[in-house]
Amino acid sequence: MNPRLLKTIDALPRTISSERQAILEPLIKYIQAKKDNQQSIKLNFICTHNSRRSHLAQIWAQTMAFYFKIPKTECYSGGTETTALFPKIITTLEDQGFTVTLLKEGSNPTYAIQYDDKEPAIVGFSKVFDDAFNPATEFAAIMTCSSADEGCPFVGGAELRLPIRYEDPKKFDSTKLMTEKYTERSLEIAAEMYFVFSKIQ
Repeated sequence: MNPRLLKTIDALPRTISSERQAILEPLIKYIQAKKDNQQSIKLNFICTHNSRRSHLAQIWAQTMAFYFKIPKTECYSGGTETTALFPKIITTLEDQGFTVTLLKEGSNPTYAIQYDDKEPAIVGFSKVFDDAFNPATEFAAIMTCSSADEGCPFVGGAELRLPIRYEDPKKFDSTKLMTEKYTERSLEIAAEMYFVFSKIQ
């Protein structure tokens, strides 16, 4: 794993509030059941625009699955509409130790995001949750924002639908707090995904 990324992981807080633990528990149970049955663990993180929180959750979940050696884990993300992966997410991830390569330019660019140079890169771009790139069946749909959670009551093909919401760092765009808040949100999601995968036996 990238050395700078390992430092980021080592510095994550290990304490999760009891309230958040209760929210994360159904996801832990889902992953554990899939692992126990030697099945693929497919997680699709969904937010309205698939531009910020859903990407962070996808990337950190995939990273923690590798870190804790949980096999057959495939993490995805999507939205209720397509926009673009917000550039500040990319610089935040790079600052925290990921290696990011631009694969395709344009209004909706595509990136290769690597946590380990010997592992396949995570492909990052904005898409709707039921895009052909994402799984159609046998996956957990994890709603990372309130608008997607409330506006998308049914996710076709999902075995489980879980609300695990995070505050949107977007409201700090173009402010002095922008870098701090994007960093804070990424590390919050990282800490919770660390907690989730650390519980898998």
